[in-house]
Amino acid sequence: SESWWPRGHGLSIFVEHAKVQLLEPSDLNLSAYCHIYFSDFISSSFWLDLHVYPMHASLFFFLNDILKQTRFSVVFLMLSGSDTGFGHALAKYLDSLGFVVFAGVLHKDGPGAEELRKTCSRRLSVLQLDITNATQVKEAYLKVHVLTVGLWGVVNNAGILGFPAGGELLPMSMYRQCMEVNFFGAVEVSKTFLPLLRKSKGRLVNVSSMAGGIPLPRCAAYGASKAALSMFSGVMRQELSKWGVKVAAIHPSGFRTGTSNVWEKQEKEMMENLPADTRQDYGEDYLLGLKDYLLRMPAYCEADLSPVLSAILHALLAKRPQGVYTPGKGAYMFPWVFCYLPLWFYDFFVSKMMNTESVPRVLRASEAKSKNL
Repeated sequence: SESWWPRGHGLSIFVEHAKVQLLEPSDLNLSAYCHIYFSDFISSSFWLDLHVYPMHASLFFFLNDILKQTRFSVVFLMLSGSDTGFGHALAKYLDSLGFVVFAGVLHKDGPGAEELRKTCSRRLSVLQLDITNATQVKEAYLKVHVLTVGLWGVVNNAGILGFPAGGELLPMSMYRQCMEVNFFGAVEVSKTFLPLLRKSKGRLVNVSSMAGGIPLPRCAAYGASKAALSMFSGVMRQELSKWGVKVAAIHPSGFRTGTSNVWEKQEKEMMENLPADTRQDYGEDYLLGLKDYLLRMPAYCEADLSPVLSAILHALLAKRPQGVYTPGKGAYMFPWVFCYLPLWFYDFFVSKMMNTESVPRVLRASEAKSKNL
């Protein structure tokens, strides 16, 4: 039957025109962004029949109902860790949606910051922000406070993975560095910017990790720091609810974020600080085998960061955001096994999934001796 509803490429043009109207800078309605997300899905499926489009319209009004009805002439967001990985992709993504973004970077003159300046609009500002430096955090706060009429959201993304090795092998400096960046730095930023978020009744989003909720081999330092951040997020979610501030934690699974760039330096530091007896017990072949594990890691990690970006966007916009988001293929499976199955099975499951069955030299010798008896 004939209808006036646009179809095929005509529908795509219709939807794109609607997007332009929704993104009119003089009237940024938060619900429009989720409408755009669903219109992308429907415009790509041009073969859908007429009955889908009334559903699309109904969905838009439903989203208008569940999302915060506040309208902003300008929507301001502050991010940390925008040099690479999630933060870099998120800064570009939010800028493309029309937000005013303050992108904190560790190196203001580095390649990541330079790319943001070249590829993003003038709405995005690059800020020098080493979150372990209290002075830089305060300076960033003063700049954001002066340049905004109200800050809507802060995304604590900056973090380091650390060298993925056994907890006994890691130097204490690695434990301290992970805690300093992944936990204390995020707390510093949160405490500094919370007065602005309380005024706007805005959002605090902390990018934690799946490793912050479950024990994973070779993640002793990283997992401990992310566990601290996850607990901090949960407590702040409870305490700040009275102010109207929503707090969410993002627990991604494995993604390729570029955090492995410093592994060579960290490996050298680890090897130089190993006690002689520890080196002897583990054996050089075991230690060198860690490099093979590093080479295999990218194969287990997802290259597409969009699940994480979508989770953060929802945490920033939804009227009732989730307390915890678990984007990524394994981010739900591993915690489910940990919570609902016996621990011995979880340990066995993780050892198989993460290929952690390498045996130190002393244990290999002991096993060989037992077999000969």
